[in-house]
Amino acid sequence: MSKLKRHLSVANVLSCIALFVALGGTAFAAAKLSAGQVKAVNIAPQAVTNAKIKTQAVTSGKIKNGGVNALDLGAGQVTNEKIATGAVTGKKIAKKAVSPRTIATEAVTTDKIAKESIVAAKLSASFYAQLVRNVTYVNSESASNSEVAKSAEALCPAGKQAIGGGARVNGSLQDVAVTGSNPSSSGSTRTGWQAFARDVDNVPGGNWSVEAFVVCAEL
Repeated sequence: MSKLKRHLSVANVLSCIALFVALGGTAFAAAKLSAGQVKAVNIAPQAVTNAKIKTQAVTSGKIKNGGVNALDLGAGQVTNEKIATGAVTGKKIAKKAVSPRTIATEAVTTDKIAKESIVAAKLSASFYAQLVRNVTYVNSESASNSEVAKSAEALCPAGKQAIGGGARVNGSLQDVAVTGSNPSSSGSTRTGWQAFARDVDNVPGGNWSVEAFVVCAEL
């Protein structure tokens, strides 16, 4: 022991300390893990928590398809600003997933509805029955002469009924007046429109005519 003390010096002690630190560093370096050496089976359940994952470390490219489902999302986590334009397509929406209760008031505007996307099959029967469809305008005029009384009738095309109409007189109108304007019918079907007019002083004058017009539609 006395011999050891005689050989100890400040320089010797510092050299030993430096050697110990160098060897410790080498051992630490040797203990480092290479890329891909730690696999999922080496990680204990729940060992990787949110606090251990740095911000933006988990990107969409690192999540496998179907890896995130509805149970993994907290309430209110997916907001409008987090959904890319055009990301939600018809194929990604389950049948009956969108109901009137899930659509905000005035959320569906005309610019969001594709042309011809709303067909008769998508409308309720009671609502469809109230619609005016395939409107047609028809007119018919009597002969133009000096007869005292005249009439005309405008008829709707087959499959359509009158939903409105009127009458007017043309030509020499000094003493001529419309005396009747009404729909014509066959049973409960309004087939067209009738117009009646006459020279009110019953004295033939200039040439005139009466014209009936009708607005028809499928009902």
